[in-house]
Amino acid sequence: MPNIKSAKKRVLTIATKTQRNKAHKSALKTAISKAIVNINNSSDNAKDSAKLAIQSIDKAVSKGILHKNTAARKKSAIMRKLNAVNA
Repeated sequence: MPNIKSAKKRVLTIATKTQRNKAHKSALKTAISKAIVNINNSSDNAKDSAKLAIQSIDKAVSKGILHKNTAARKKSAIMRKLNAVNA
């Protein structure tokens, strides 16, 4: 445990940011998995859920939760699955 006052403050702020990042990451994973399930089931709203997942991926990049190349890879995988089902 830190002794210096500013270090104690940093511990608290990092804990807050960690919780926020975990929440965003969890929501992102949920959106991606819902999109993949809808695509695999050839659901009517597969395209909408894929669009929502891609939007949440882009938002995660802007918040610094995902790296831009990781986001591009995830978006590409979703689109490949969507196009394979539609083709």
